[in-house]
Amino acid sequence: MEMDKKDEKILELLKHDSRLPIREIAKNTKIRPSTVHQRIKRLVQEKVIEKFTIKLSNKAVGENFIVFMLVKGGTTEYIDSRFLNDRHVKEVFGVTGEYDLLIKLKFEDVEEFNQFVIDFRKNKKEIQSTLTMVVTANLKEEI
Repeated sequence: MEMDKKDEKILELLKHDSRLPIREIAKNTKIRPSTVHQRIKRLVQEKVIEKFTIKLSNKAVGENFIVFMLVKGGTTEYIDSRFLNDRHVKEVFGVTGEYDLLIKLKFEDVEEFNQFVIDFRKNKKEIQSTLTMVVTANLKEEI
């Protein structure tokens, strides 16, 4: 789908606040409200906008212990829907290089993380190695 500057302006406002009323978006972009509505509808239909969501405070929801884990596995598939639906697993990316996956995880504390890693390694025999990196400062995080 081809997007123009008007679409980009609408998206920028929605990224900042997905609850922004159409009239407010129209006012900020100098586009008629009916046109804003139609453009948003088209962006959703074309899957440019996958969903409207919220950004939670990690600390307030007990997920202030953030970890990135690199995973190297065997040739079999070792990541299943149960793992992908785990409440601690926030993002999973297939990557190139020495490791196969980059996983973003969030926990309440180091003990909860430790138990997760122990269970993950115990239940996934195909895992050859993991490398974990604990976040010490959250400088920027988007949803």
